[in-house]
Amino acid sequence: MNKFSTKENLQVLYEDNHLLVVNKRPGDIVQGDKTGDKPLSEVAKEYIASKYNKPGAVFLGVVHRLDRPTSGIVVFARTSKALSRLNKLFSERETEKVYWAVVENAPPNTQEKLVHFMKRNQKQNKSYAHEKEVPESKKAILSYKLLRSLDNYFLLEVELETGRHHQIRSQLAAIGCCIKGDLKYGAKRSNKDGSIHLHARSLTFIHPVKKEELTITAAPPQDAIWNACLRSL
Repeated sequence: MNKFSTKENLQVLYEDNHLLVVNKRPGDIVQGDKTGDKPLSEVAKEYIASKYNKPGAVFLGVVHRLDRPTSGIVVFARTSKALSRLNKLFSERETEKVYWAVVENAPPNTQEKLVHFMKRNQKQNKSYAHEKEVPESKKAILSYKLLRSLDNYFLLEVELETGRHHQIRSQLAAIGCCIKGDLKYGAKRSNKDGSIHLHARSLTFIHPVKKEELTITAAPPQDAIWNACLRSL
């Protein structure tokens, strides 16, 4: 995995009294899990405590999560009022999320809306995209467009309409466009650092207190493929 985030190297994209928005590195976990690895939420608390000399416990609410091998925008709430309002915004899908995905094969169309029915397998920690509704499945909708073709890979911009478990990874795999490095969903080989080339690129939402529209953009990780994508844009 890439070097994990620490309070010293945390990539802060936006910060005020109510919010802290960071650019997650691949390998960071947003919230604690059975691995026992230090989550990004704790790193962010340490950053706030250190920067503002805050004694005692720091309040920081987790609003949403990204899969461990992905990178990009993660929003934390610094007050309970901001947390409850952000939770409502995210649960009611009043946000615009744009992802970048580097995939192994050219997509069937330069742009397309995909509708599948996702069924999650808890044991495998994997979701399967079905063409038709199956028992215990949930409707999943995304739109993609081809941004760039590299020699061996293709950069897609993906907009989510629903937020299902592993949705982008599973839906793109279902059309033969496995994300680079994503062995779980059929990629040819893993990335050396354990990452996958899926990045939460931008997020637009209404600030929970100021009520102004915010659009935040995050640069992808530094590697040869992402750099090639940026150069060609």
